[in-house]
Amino acid sequence: MLKLYGGAFSRASIVKWYLEEIEVPYEFVLLDMQAGEHRQPEYLKINPIGKVPAIVDGDLQLWESGAILLYLRDKYGKAPLSAEERGILAQWVVFANATLGPGIFVEANREKEMPRLLTPLNEIFERQPFLLGNEFSVADVAVGSILAYIPIMLKLDLGDYPAVVNYIKQMTERPAFQKSIGGRS
Repeated sequence: MLKLYGGAFSRASIVKWYLEEIEVPYEFVLLDMQAGEHRQPEYLKINPIGKVPAIVDGDLQLWESGAILLYLRDKYGKAPLSAEERGILAQWVVFANATLGPGIFVEANREKEMPRLLTPLNEIFERQPFLLGNEFSVADVAVGSILAYIPIMLKLDLGDYPAVVNYIKQMTERPAFQKSIGGRS
C-alpha cells in the first residue's frame, strides 16, 4: 500500500486531498516534526532533504508535493494523457508551488503579485468551473489548495476576485477536500 509521510498541518494534506479524490488507498505516516522525526536517518533514506511530504509506492520513493501529484495522476489517472496534456498539468502544478504560493504567502511579494496572479485566475473562473474547463483535475488540487489556504491562514480581502472566491468555495466543499485540508491535517 502507498505510504504518505507528512507532519500535522503540512503540505502532505494536499497529497491527501488528491489521493482521496482519486480513491487510491494509502497509509498516512504522521511524523512528529517538533521531535525531529523528519531528520532521522530512517526518513532521510526516503527524502534526503528531510522535508514533507514524501511517498513510498512500491520501490519508488518520491518527495515534493508537485512531483507527487503529477506521479499519482500518471499512475492512477483514469485515462492516459498525451505529452501535451501532461505538460499543461505540470504547468499548473509548478505554477501553484513556484509562483502562486510565493506570490500570496510571502508578505513582501503579496501587494505586487496578488493582482497579477488573481486577476487572470478570476477571468478563467468566470468562463469555466475548473482550471482546464469543465472537469476537475490534479491542477485544481495544486492551485485550489493554495487558494483555499488564503481564507484559512491569511484572511485577505478577495472582494476584487469574486470568481476566485466562488472557486475556493467549490473546492472546499468537495468531500475529498473535507477529508484532507478541511480536516486541517
